[in-house]
Amino acid sequence: MGPSETNDHVLSALTNSFTDIDPEETNEWIESFDDLVEAHGTERAQFIVRSLMQRAGQKSITVPMVTTTDYVNTIPVDQEPEYPGDEQIERRYRAMLRWNAAMMVQRAQKATIGVGGHISSYAGVATLYEVGFNHFFRGRNHPGGGDQIFFQGHSSPGNYARAFLEGRITEEQLDGFRQEKTKQGTHLPSYPHPRNLPDFWQFPTVSMGLGPLNAIHQAQFNKYLHNRGIKDTSDQHVWAFLGDGEMDEPESRGALQLAANDKLDNLTFVVNCNLQRLDGPVRGNGKIVQELEAFFRGAGWNVIKVLWGREWDSLLEKDKSGELVRIMNETRDGDYQTYKAESGGFIREHFFGQTPETKELVADMTDDEIWAMKRGAHDYHKVYSAFKAAVEHKGQPTVVLAQSVKGYGLGASFEARNATHQMKKLSMEDLKQFRDHLRIPISDEELEKDLYNPPYYHPGKDSEEYKYLMARREELGGFVPSRKNVQPKITLPSDKAYKGAFKGTGKQMAATTMTFVRLLKDLMREKDFGHRIVPIIPDEARTFGMDSYFPTAKIYNPNGQNYLAVDRELMLAYKESPEGKIIHVGINEAGGTSAFTAVGTSYDTHGEPMIPVYIFYSMFGFQRTGDSFWAAADQLTRGFIMGATAGRTTLTGEGLQHADGHSPILAGTNPAVIHYDPAYGYEIGHIVKRGIEHMYGDKDEDHNVMYYITVYNEPIQHPAEPENLDIDGLLGGIYRLHEAKNDGPRAQLLASGVAVPWAEKAQQILAEDWGVSADVWSVTSWTNLRRDGLATERELLTNPSATPRTPFVAQQLEGATGPIVAVSDYQTDLMDGIRQFVPNEFATLGADGFGFSDTRAGARRFFKIDAESIVVRTLQMLAKRGEVPADAPAKAFEKYDLNNINAGTSGTAGGDA
Repeated sequence: MGPSETNDHVLSALTNSFTDIDPEETNEWIESFDDLVEAHGTERAQFIVRSLMQRAGQKSITVPMVTTTDYVNTIPVDQEPEYPGDEQIERRYRAMLRWNAAMMVQRAQKATIGVGGHISSYAGVATLYEVGFNHFFRGRNHPGGGDQIFFQGHSSPGNYARAFLEGRITEEQLDGFRQEKTKQGTHLPSYPHPRNLPDFWQFPTVSMGLGPLNAIHQAQFNKYLHNRGIKDTSDQHVWAFLGDGEMDEPESRGALQLAANDKLDNLTFVVNCNLQRLDGPVRGNGKIVQELEAFFRGAGWNVIKVLWGREWDSLLEKDKSGELVRIMNETRDGDYQTYKAESGGFIREHFFGQTPETKELVADMTDDEIWAMKRGAHDYHKVYSAFKAAVEHKGQPTVVLAQSVKGYGLGASFEARNATHQMKKLSMEDLKQFRDHLRIPISDEELEKDLYNPPYYHPGKDSEEYKYLMARREELGGFVPSRKNVQPKITLPSDKAYKGAFKGTGKQMAATTMTFVRLLKDLMREKDFGHRIVPIIPDEARTFGMDSYFPTAKIYNPNGQNYLAVDRELMLAYKESPEGKIIHVGINEAGGTSAFTAVGTSYDTHGEPMIPVYIFYSMFGFQRTGDSFWAAADQLTRGFIMGATAGRTTLTGEGLQHADGHSPILAGTNPAVIHYDPAYGYEIGHIVKRGIEHMYGDKDEDHNVMYYITVYNEPIQHPAEPENLDIDGLLGGIYRLHEAKNDGPRAQLLASGVAVPWAEKAQQILAEDWGVSADVWSVTSWTNLRRDGLATERELLTNPSATPRTPFVAQQLEGATGPIVAVSDYQTDLMDGIRQFVPNEFATLGADGFGFSDTRAGARRFFKIDAESIVVRTLQMLAKRGEVPADAPAKAFEKYDLNNINAGTSGTAGGDA
């Protein structure tokens, strides 16, 4: 089987299924076309070919879409612009950057440290970065507002090395690489982590796949701000530097159509195609560049391939037979990797030696000259041409597919080796070769003093290199990456915005989802504030009752609504607009979380605080996109995450995966997420008010938090805010909602969210049927209570002589005697989190196990979390203490028929929102 037979899927194959009935005439057409190119250039030839294809379509002659082109550079030599910089100076300090990046990792491998790092990643991507830094990447001080750049995570040593040369990072900090606590204050995180280096990094990218997804939504949000008239972002560009192996992640490719549909010409992907994953080739038997070209082109992107350096231009020009291009097309990626790991002689024999014609092309070249022919990603001119074409292209996003060598310049033991990603150390021989290759003025004697302490190199502030580098950055608007890390001032909502939530619903039934939707509508009407709210909704707005937003807020679509809506006569008709406020991501929770991140970091990326309110089916949040919320926390995102249709038993008909009994537990593992499980509208009002003040108020606190609020779809009556409400307790996580009015054995019922009405009913049953005096507590946040309790223990551990602080939950429960029964619509793990911090006997009732579809009352009776189950469990604990008759629990069990699922009564029927 020949090469072409196995690679047909990545070649254009335009004529494979046809027979040439007149080869002589075909050659005449080809020669005529070659003459056209020779006489009038490639641009004219492109126009003629496109015109012919258009005419063919008019004549009903089928012309297939060309999803892949030959394995050569997309931009012809005669269309390449002049390089605007001084390549020699840039090359000199690029060598310094590459040296310092590698030495930073090398110095982190001392016997007493050994923290790892990545030497090879930046070595392969340095040229791509430097062309950008010197000529394209605009800083915050640029008149247009500056660009947003998603740097590859594993290449962070290169960013640190550049900042060192710029004077922004010290040598001491370089030596603090990956030692964030042992060298706190002079540390550098391993990857781009804004939370751990908040005055430097903007975007976390090392959780592969999330970078490309977030970059697309960042570019979309830039257009959103512009179209809504909030900020002129027309001169800002989003760059995402990615790996070809990273493009295997479904998140990497999953939103490409959004970028094309929204015509995001403010977005450029640069895929560093070194043909290697972490352990081996990406497509050893195929061609990843061709695959990606087809994929991006099919998704509607503009594709630019940068495969070969300028040394190949003369060979391709001399390739009259087309054999060199044919070999380029048919050579597999695994072979390309091998060629770069071998020698010039090996390449002569095995690559060029495949045909007499190609062997003759290099007959007058030495083996060293053959070896020195660069891949495209290492050629300043080729990369500059591609970047310039990308930023000037209109109407489409652009992807630059740049072929590189992993470990470029690091020596034979690193370059293109399968294990190069895991290699952290240079041998002395590698060190010297690398120094010689880069022409770094450091002697053998200095290197030989200590293999793991080679010196960094800085040319000095009076050097030509330093002055040139700094001048380029000044002209482009300042340093990149950088983060202001300041708290912007905004006008907060007035108290009247919350009045609707505080007054209750009277006799009307409403789910907490609906009370929140009404509150949000009131907030969106607030002068000088409402425009900052950005609702983000997957394809469930009507389920959440948010279709009421459609006529006024409208759905954001940069293309407007160019069709006749089927529901146009309805009051709540679907309405799309370029000025729309609602980001409607479709059936796409990953996209929703990325949009949430882009909006929730606008205070930094644009200096324009916006407040995302991302509402979704609760089980599709932390269950499905938890990694994205970790990245959002890293990026210091602020906003509201609304887990709607929450709870294991409230969404009665949806079944196993949709019955969410665990999201608050998952959310609790993310330190930036503050979870609340409110029962009533007034609780939601106070929580939202506190959240806005927390994120954008002027108090001295950590503003970089996300409020996760679980809301339900079960209609209930919402009481008005009680007099003398314990607001501090509500926000802290627990307050007494109903104190028992009768005398009798004491008990405490702790409940959250939709379970609070069950506890209220249980209080009534205990009093009327058993003479038990039970208080009802609304636990608005089990997570807050647990975190506070753990903090008190840590405070004591770190300061044993201090007077121990009482956990907040224990403070609130002080004087509340009797056993505690804690209940919610979630797994018992959630309530058990506070067990160690309360002095009372403690029992939990939770919805453990898989969910299922049934009635609410039946599901709650099955899980033994309904009102009657609370009663029986309370009586069991009191009987054990001898405070009620020993047979009381059994009598209650029989009285309420507790094992009969059909006897359950806790819960209403119906109600999606």
